[in-house]
Amino acid sequence: MSESEAEPTPEPPSREELKKAMKAFRKRLKVTRLDDESRLGYGPMSGGGKSSVIAITPPNQYSRAVWDELVKQGRLRYLGQGIFELADE
Repeated sequence: MSESEAEPTPEPPSREELKKAMKAFRKRLKVTRLDDESRLGYGPMSGGGKSSVIAITPPNQYSRAVWDELVKQGRLRYLGQGIFELADE
């Protein structure tokens, strides 16, 4: 028996799990952007400014297979080194 026959094919992530992962990704991206904007130099008296954060490391409570599936569906883009961004931005 070869190794490929011994390993069962992993089941793709469920639709519900993908939905929760996208929600978690968007929330982490939003919090990261707010954190970046809250530093000195972006205040109302200093002319303000927008965050330049466009990509993040996704939440680690979801497996890599979930993020790969979202990339395959075109909802996220993989930029390399574990960094992802929203595909629609």
